[in-house]
Amino acid sequence: MTYVRLFFIATIYLASFSSKARAQSKVTLNHTAIYVINLEKSAWFYTTIIGLDTVSEPFHDGKHVWLKTGTHTMLHIIKGATEKKEYYVNQHTCFSVPSIISFTQKLKANAINWQDVNGAQNQITTRIDGVHQLWLQDPDGYWIEVNDDK
Repeated sequence: MTYVRLFFIATIYLASFSSKARAQSKVTLNHTAIYVINLEKSAWFYTTIIGLDTVSEPFHDGKHVWLKTGTHTMLHIIKGATEKKEYYVNQHTCFSVPSIISFTQKLKANAINWQDVNGAQNQITTRIDGVHQLWLQDPDGYWIEVNDDK
């Protein structure tokens, strides 16, 4: 009986150690960085329109704004781009909001256009799973998807 208990305890301990080792080696996303022309305009867009909160950044050089995008993830905005570039809509960052309708009202109030999955202006896509989504571009042309991720 003692051997059975010892074996059981050892098995639980080893299983616990194994799962902890796997969890520690798991890769996670830390941040995404975008290179922009006008730092203030981009920071305004991501804080006011998208709704992200700023995070203290270590450089304090007027060329960086860090924004919280999740529990342990950030968006780093870096000043220095010299021209606006063209990006593909399929390469985008996606943010979820509580209400896509409230979000479109904010876009309308700020004269910001958006599109659905097919490019129809100021339209919303409803996916087969019921999630509503739209796409828009930030001041430098980076594509953003916004959905209600129900």
